[in-house]
Amino acid sequence: MILYRGSGSRTVPAGKRKTLGRLIGAFKTVSTKRINEIRKTPGMKLRQRNYYEHVIRNDESLNRIRQHITANPEKWDQDRENPFAWRKRI
Repeated sequence: MILYRGSGSRTVPAGKRKTLGRLIGAFKTVSTKRINEIRKTPGMKLRQRNYYEHVIRNDESLNRIRQHITANPEKWDQDRENPFAWRKRI
């Protein structure tokens, strides 16, 4: 198990274990703060809200995700989240 050490509000004493989800959450918090410090944009949102994250646990899962990443841009014209797709339907 990975131990997380450092300084900040989301750190824990060495020797205490965090779940993977908490570790990722801490990483996202710390990295967002640091990026905003560099950009001089305190408090600015950096990550997509309600973004689905998936832990890749095996080759089958990895290959499925790779296929999605490869094929997904081709589907953007039909995606209901695409703000310009309606122009092509008219």
